[in-house]
Formats: sequence, C-alpha cells, structure tokens
Amino acid sequence: MNKNFRSHLFLLIVNVIYGANYTIAKALMRDYIHPMGFIVLRVLGASSLFIIINPFFKSEKIEKKDYLLLAACGLFGVAINQMMFFKGLDLTGAINASLILTTNPMMVLLMAALLIKEKVTKWKIGGILSGAMGAIILILFNKHASDGKHAITGDIYIFLNSFFYAIYIVLVKPLMTKYHPVTVIKWVFLFGLPVVILFGWSEVNEVQWNTFTSNTWMGVAFVVIGSTFIAYLFNIIALKDVSPEVVSIYIYVQPIIATAFSLSLNHESLTMIQVVASLLIFSGVYLVSAPLEKKA
Repeated sequence: MNKNFRSHLFLLIVNVIYGANYTIAKALMRDYIHPMGFIVLRVLGASSLFIIINPFFKSEKIEKKDYLLLAACGLFGVAINQMMFFKGLDLTGAINASLILTTNPMMVLLMAALLIKEKVTKWKIGGILSGAMGAIILILFNKHASDGKHAITGDIYIFLNSFFYAIYIVLVKPLMTKYHPVTVIKWVFLFGLPVVILFGWSEVNEVQWNTFTSNTWMGVAFVVIGSTFIAYLFNIIALKDVSPEVVSIYIYVQPIIATAFSLSLNHESLTMIQVVASLLIFSGVYLVSAPLEKKA
C-alpha cells in the first residue's frame, strides 16, 4: 500500500473512531465510571497492548537525550491531554466538544511557530482569530448542561485539551524520523501512565464492576482499544509520513460523526449558535491550512 494513501486512510479511520467516542464515552461516564478513573483504564489498557505488540517490531535503543522529549510527549499527549478531554466531556455536550476540538489545526500552527519557528502569515493570523471567535461563542453560549457554569468549564477543559494535544503533535514529529512508531508510542504511554494513575486511581476504586452489562463492557473496549490503542497507533504511523498540520486537519471529520451519532441517539440537538460558531472555526482552519502567500 502506498505510504501516502495509507497515512490518509489511517487518519480518516482515527477521526471516525474519535467522532463516535464522544457519545459513547460520555454515556459511560454518566452511568458507570468517573472521568479520571476512565483515563486510568484507557492508558493502562493501551500501554499493556503496546508492550505486547512491541516485540513483533524492530528492537531499538533510545538515545538518552530523547527520553526527556518522550516524557514531555507522555505528559502533554497522554496524561494532561486525556484528563482535560474526559473531564471536559463529562461537563459539556458531545457536539460542542467536537466543534471546539476543530481549533486544533490553529493550535498546531501556533505551537509549530513557537517551537520549530514555522512561518505565520497574515492570513493564518486571521484564521487563528476567526477560529478563536468561534470557540469563544461556543463556550459563552453553551446550554447543554443543567448548570451553565459547569458547561462553560467543560468547554474550557476541551479547549485546553486541544492546546496540549497540539504541543504533543509538534514535539513527537522529530522522534518519528529516528524511531519506529510503535517504539515511540509505547514510551509515550509509559511516561504518561504514572501521572494518570496518580490523579485517577481513587476513581478506579469507586467503580461498581458488578453493575456492568455486556453493552457497558463493549463500550469500555471501544474506548480503550479503539479510541486509545488503535487511534494513537494509527495517528503516529501517519505522522511518520505527513506533517503535523495534515494530521490536525483531519479533525474536521470528528464533529460530523459526533453530531450524527448524538442526533441519531436523541442525546442532543443542533443549535443555530453551534452552526454559526462552526462556520467561524472552519473558516479559520481553512485560512490556517491555505498555502503560504507568494512574495511580491
């Protein structure tokens, strides 16, 4: 299979999985397990799977100087990123969360400009401002939770999730030129695991496992294996052959899937505020993703 085609196929699969994950994970957190406890299950389960499959791939020795970068990727891309996402999703609506996360390409551009000195044009600055305006509208007018303050807090958590995931996407790219994707993602999860255990183990102890139905277990398996193990693996394989900006642009797929999934289950309704805000965000991402302007 052509590497470029494989990368785009993997990114499409990842974002379809993420799109469904909003509604599935939110339902499980509402009825069975709290956010931080769920993160422990996600990271512990995925870490175990990465360790299991690692011997089937190239054995590599990590240079000492790269352990610090792997630890930073584990902190931003696994621990903080996932804790912000699940905490936010527990408080806000699935549709709102998926729309706010479409700010990620703009976040990636900002991080790339700050961390690797990528050029930022006036059009891209305009895109960032447009996307930020859309996100602010979504946050200020969110009415999806019974307590509006909690909904706003949830949206802010999701926005922070987008910010920290952008840092991870930019930081992990250089490692992909040196090591196999499975090697990288295994260490990223192992570095993130102690942090999530520290913050979430008490919630794991509160889980009433005897109340789980077969559908509950299927949902947990989807979140741990699908939206964590497979999604992170496919994402990092794709990142080996495409830029961080391309990876982030595929996030457009998520609100489409999340909205369709939530509406089909009658969990939420689509509001005019969300439509207007999404147009501002999508316009912003278009400007950010457009080719660099030509020099006069």
